[in-house]
Amino acid sequence: MLQGPSAEHWLGTDTLGRDVLSRMLYGISPTASGAAQALIVFLALGIPLGVIAGYRGGLADQVISRVADLALSIPPIIIVLVVIVVSAGRPVAAMASLGVLGAPGLIRVVRAASAAVRDELFVTAAKVSGVSQLRIMRTHVLRRIRGPVVVQASLFGGVALLFQAGLSFLGLLDPDRPTWGAIMGEASTVITQSQWLLIPPGVAITLTVLALGFLGDAVRDASADTDAVATAKASREAASPRTSTATSAALPDPSDYVLSVRELHVHTTSGVPLITDISFDLAAGETVGLVGESGCGKSITALAVLGLTPGGIRIAGGGVYFDGTDLVAGGEAAYRRIRGSGLGYISQDPMAALDPVHTVGSHLNEVLKLRGVGSSAARRERALELLSQVHIADPQRVLKSYPHQISGGMAQRISIAIALAGRPRVLVADEPTTALDVTVQSEILSLLHELQETTGLALLLITHDWGVVADICDRAVVMYAGDVVEVAPAHTVFTAPTHPYTAALLAADPSIEHSGRLPTLPGRVPAPGLWPQGCRFAARCRLATEACSEARVPLIKTSEALSRCLHTDLLKLEKRA
Repeated sequence: MLQGPSAEHWLGTDTLGRDVLSRMLYGISPTASGAAQALIVFLALGIPLGVIAGYRGGLADQVISRVADLALSIPPIIIVLVVIVVSAGRPVAAMASLGVLGAPGLIRVVRAASAAVRDELFVTAAKVSGVSQLRIMRTHVLRRIRGPVVVQASLFGGVALLFQAGLSFLGLLDPDRPTWGAIMGEASTVITQSQWLLIPPGVAITLTVLALGFLGDAVRDASADTDAVATAKASREAASPRTSTATSAALPDPSDYVLSVRELHVHTTSGVPLITDISFDLAAGETVGLVGESGCGKSITALAVLGLTPGGIRIAGGGVYFDGTDLVAGGEAAYRRIRGSGLGYISQDPMAALDPVHTVGSHLNEVLKLRGVGSSAARRERALELLSQVHIADPQRVLKSYPHQISGGMAQRISIAIALAGRPRVLVADEPTTALDVTVQSEILSLLHELQETTGLALLLITHDWGVVADICDRAVVMYAGDVVEVAPAHTVFTAPTHPYTAALLAADPSIEHSGRLPTLPGRVPAPGLWPQGCRFAARCRLATEACSEARVPLIKTSEALSRCLHTDLLKLEKRA
């Protein structure tokens, strides 16, 4: 009894002459199972509740976060001791209660990670494709946050093992279970006779806890994402229509168009307007360019049309009509019915729009499965057909590729293929050529034009490039400071602009005909919340008069255009001169 290490007993013997190494090996199972029980409860509660709170936001986030904060204020050791007394020392009850009390910490970590990833472009693309929120959380969000989850799981596993060892050491759990903590407890009773018996379980516990920490870091580093995480929230708030200044009378019936935007207002949740009174139409097979300098509200308008306004922003009034049906009035349910099948979306950053942990084939398969393409063979055949439709040379190889294995131009073609998978009638393209070089830009524009001719697709093109407008747009909608200032056929915009801002943009567009310095506009675009009462361009306009600043200028109909300007006649005279 109490022998030290020897050739026969490598770790010596205990007080009853039992082999310590055998007891240590046998104790792995009850020690690990106790920690695993707490870890399973910890993950089962923390992951789903954290993802729901972070991804969904709103009331769900508030309720889950408040409950988690309350639980964090409770001392876990007190509750576990009460559970041990009530359950007569049952290890399962004690460790399960530890998992419940530890879960709020994981909820907060997972919530923060989910909130950061919920508005990545690939998540937005999945929403537009009609993917359900549950599937997005499971296949997109959860996979992107696995790094923090693995680290938290490894850390809590170590804490659970130490906690269980401590309870066993104190004799609060079943004394007949030969856990490492129980072995240490036995050694403490004979410490004056032999100190060796404390060393094997102490070293085993220390090394296991350290190994769990290192393992979590290693797994996280091996699976770490290199993409920047967006911090915006994808949400949209339906609102009742509101009246506007003389816009409705100048515009046709929305039912005459496949997509119509009427008097659309988007505000921050604090009430600061971002875009106001936005109205335009899109006919089947038509290309409309939404033009303006950076910060004028083009992308916010596009996201509002899709019902995907970022966090802290809401639709405050107006309507978005698809085939005459007001999607804003219909709420999120109306949008879900037409996203993917009615409205498609192409982002300006094709690489960010593809989930880096899924192959191209997986992206297409997910959308096609949602669209009711039954068998996996049929989905694969349709995916190859879509890749061929967007002129990808080797669709078989590309189908198996990950986003990092393809070029930017090919990624944009794949984004277009994904958007086309649901056979949408309207495609919203948010500066689809911005991240591409000039040659690839031309190819993508030609592809979009070809798809329009073959499918009858209507295209809403957000751009700041007048060359793109000239190449493929039928009409142009010019925006300034969150406002539509001109709506006109593309040829009219170039030959006879009816708003001074449009004329100034065209004059500043580089071309071979220009010599010397390009003309520039003095001043800057007024920030949201600082817009003047009258014309927002008046402070920078050479034609401005007192009348321009007195009241809001309505959209005024001219022969071919709508213009938010009181001096269209002066512009015509200047053009003739």
